[in-house]
Amino acid sequence: MMSREEAYLKMLESTAAIQWNIAMILEAKAVEAEKVKQWTHHHIHPRAFDTHEDQLKESLSIHDAIVELVEGLTKLENGLCSNLKAMLDTGEEESGGDAFGSLTEGGFSFGEDEK
Repeated sequence: MMSREEAYLKMLESTAAIQWNIAMILEAKAVEAEKVKQWTHHHIHPRAFDTHEDQLKESLSIHDAIVELVEGLTKLENGLCSNLKAMLDTGEEESGGDAFGSLTEGGFSFGEDEK
């Protein structure tokens, strides 16, 4: 049977793995964004559109896609943050300690003194 500390450690390891994967996604998105930027600089100019309205509509659609991506990543990160807060909530707030303090002040043993 897994102890509470072992379960917490596994949850933290899983969260770290998720964060690493998010970092890889963001790195790929940065490369993609650079390509989009170059394409946009060459194609979204007044000569490419019949009217200013058409140019504005195209620019806004690109902007909307970027905002949607950022909103999605923000929701994902907020969910991960909520999970970590719930996991680290040890009920020590009443005594003046915080959840991170319990990690550094021996609140979790991580198996060192369980021999």
